[in-house]
Amino acid sequence: MPRKTVNQKLLAKAGLAVIPVILTLVLGQWATLPNIEGWYAGLAKPAFNPPNWIFGPVWTFLYASMSFAVWRIWILPGDQPQKSAALICFYLQLALNAAWSWAFFGLHSPLLGLINIVPQWILILLTILKFRLVDRIAAHSLAPLAVWVAFAIALNFEIWQLNR
Repeated sequence: MPRKTVNQKLLAKAGLAVIPVILTLVLGQWATLPNIEGWYAGLAKPAFNPPNWIFGPVWTFLYASMSFAVWRIWILPGDQPQKSAALICFYLQLALNAAWSWAFFGLHSPLLGLINIVPQWILILLTILKFRLVDRIAAHSLAPLAVWVAFAIALNFEIWQLNR
């Protein structure tokens, strides 16, 4: 059986980084898009709610940053416990990311969205700490995600409060 070349290994690790992030994006959009013009448009929103068009570019940047960050962890040499712990945290927060869209938009429940997004943010912070132990650039690449999700918590909370 032929050995994999370095390029094949890098490509495989890129797939491990990018494919789950793309799946999260697609799953989230599946719940979100059908509900923006109807249900979401009818909700009362706080004054600091951004226009709908801003979410696409922001999330595109954040998903690209997540892919880059986790790819940097995947390409680290060896199989060290810190690397495994970092990857587990990353994929757990990614799962909660996908689940938020279904809780908030799919189930039309700002409360369930809020219950989801707080632990998601905590996991993002934990992921940053774990990434920092093995790759500072990967950790810094997730900082915009932490800031945006903190903002999203405030937005989610206010939408829940205004529509109870």
